Amino acid sequence: MTWEPFVRMLYRVIAVLVVLAIGAGGWWYEAYSRRHPSTNDAYLGRYIVQIAPQVSGPVQRVLVHDNQMVEAGALLFTIDPVPFKLAVRQAAARLQQARDSFAAADAQVDAAKARLAAAEANFQEADRHDQRIQALVAKGSASKDEGDSARQARIDAHDTLISARADLAAAKAARGAAKDQNAAIKAARAALDQARLDLEHTRISAPADGVIGNFDLRPGSYVTAGNALFALVESQEAWVDANFKETDLPRIRPGQPATVSLDQLPGRSFRGVVEGLSPASGTAFSLLPPENATGNWVKVTQRFAVRIRLLDPVPELRVGASAEVTVDTTAK
Repeated sequence: MTWEPFVRMLYRVIAVLVVLAIGAGGWWYEAYSRRHPSTNDAYLGRYIVQIAPQVSGPVQRVLVHDNQMVEAGALLFTIDPVPFKLAVRQAAARLQQARDSFAAADAQVDAAKARLAAAEANFQEADRHDQRIQALVAKGSASKDEGDSARQARIDAHDTLISARADLAAAKAARGAAKDQNAAIKAARAALDQARLDLEHTRISAPADGVIGNFDLRPGSYVTAGNALFALVESQEAWVDANFKETDLPRIRPGQPATVSLDQLPGRSFRGVVEGLSPASGTAFSLLPPENATGNWVKVTQRFAVRIRLLDPVPELRVGASAEVTVDTTAK
């Protein structure tokens, strides 16, 4: 009895099982890939703050260097504060001058009020005297000349009263509003506040924890307000911009969990969540988009950026570090 038929049959069974296993493995991998799209076209991102002074002037001190780790509030550099201190003194002097002018104008208003009160009292007395004299003239107890004199005195007192009222109105207009609302004092106070704020801006501090980058600043350099001098790469938040094929996008939704692995940290993975999908492909945002209306056009599967927010703390990795992202589209 020979074993060759049994061996050949065994080989066939093994071959069939191998083919079935390969087919089943391929089917499982294809199904898994559809439910868990992944890409290695992904890069680490962090917020980058461009540090720019808010006032112009020569740099007095530089307290950091390139690639240095700094904490939020740490002093980075200072601008020569002497001109700004002088501006604060000038603004304070102008505020005091405005207050003195207001006090003088307010005194003029008080004097005009006193003159108006005297004019009102004088007019009331002249009016009462005129009424008495006119009654006596009507009875024949006083002459007509006395009646004319009393009437003229009343007219003169009334004119003085009108003039005193006009003087008071002019004094109030010259003084302006009350002290807390006076325009000149408010403008001088605002100028002083601005001068003090400019003085504070001569000290430039770190807005957040991070690493200094692209730094080349020396004492004596003249800096201009609004011009970026260097960058601060924040270290608190991190994300990954993963470029998925457009055929994967229909299954990816914000809120789905993701797994991120970084080339700089082999063997480690980080939890993430889909934060959003780009509304356009990278070529659409480029300065010179490709011209597809040509005769040699070739269809290429486009890629769209998907922002993955990292949930686990990430070490101080560099912006742009390569990553691989897998999104679990089965999670609800």
